[in-house]
Amino acid sequence: MDVAIRCRDLRKTYDGKVEAVRGIDLEVYSGECFGLLGPNGAGKTTTIEILEGLLEQTGGEVEILGHTWDKQGRDLRELIGISLQETRLSEKLSVLETLELFASFYRHPRPAKDVMEDLSLTEKADAWVGKLSGGQRQRLAVATALVGNPRLLFLDEPTTGLDPQSRRQLWDIIRSFQQRGGTVLLTTHYMDEAEKLCDRLAVIDYGKIIAEGTPKELIQRLAGHHMIEFETSADGSGADAWKSLPGVQGAYPEDGRIVLRVDEPHQTIPALLQAVNHKGLQLAHLTTRQASLEDVFVQLTGRHLREE
Repeated sequence: MDVAIRCRDLRKTYDGKVEAVRGIDLEVYSGECFGLLGPNGAGKTTTIEILEGLLEQTGGEVEILGHTWDKQGRDLRELIGISLQETRLSEKLSVLETLELFASFYRHPRPAKDVMEDLSLTEKADAWVGKLSGGQRQRLAVATALVGNPRLLFLDEPTTGLDPQSRRQLWDIIRSFQQRGGTVLLTTHYMDEAEKLCDRLAVIDYGKIIAEGTPKELIQRLAGHHMIEFETSADGSGADAWKSLPGVQGAYPEDGRIVLRVDEPHQTIPALLQAVNHKGLQLAHLTTRQASLEDVFVQLTGRHLREE
């Protein structure tokens, strides 16, 4: 497959002291949606800004669509679109005027009216940006990234703060861009979004990639197939006390409950109930569910993605 993004031993050091990125190797294939996940301060934003040409790396190599920023920066800017988490647009311009302004920055843009139709903004063509709802503003921000007719789209948390309907509209827009042959590099704080949209993803922590693969691969490889969550009364023991149960691959505390990673819940649950009874405890809560990317992330980083 053609490679849209390639970086080798990517490094970024600030003030000669702080290592934000510490040797990242990454390949994103043409036509796929690739997710980049990481907690705050992990080096994710720095990595993306280097790939977007906004920062210069301290070391390593970066190639975007067969080009490098130092030699073909002007050509690269014609080939990529960027939608930031917060895009500040002039509130006194209409939707159409905003898109026509952005289109004027490119040599071969898409017609603004076509982009408005794709993003369900046609009815708001003459509306001021300042009068748009949050979901409409976010769709307009993505539209400004698409109007240049890019081959590669960078989306930094594109659905943060949106209602469920607006989120799903943007998901459809991203899938449509892919179906036309476009490549997407996506960051998100929503694990369900990463599972639904991303063909592959990488988890960054402390400036390094600590896991990479398809969502299904990561779940099977790192989290097991099932999760058991339970809570008991007056139990002073920690998660380690339950690791010896049959079929348990791992255990950790969460919000006053114990979460077990298991492969065979039908073996673990009877043993768990027996252990609870043997300890003289009462079971206050018990649920089972399929393992998710959130479980993978907690196992890898020791925290949830949306934790500050």
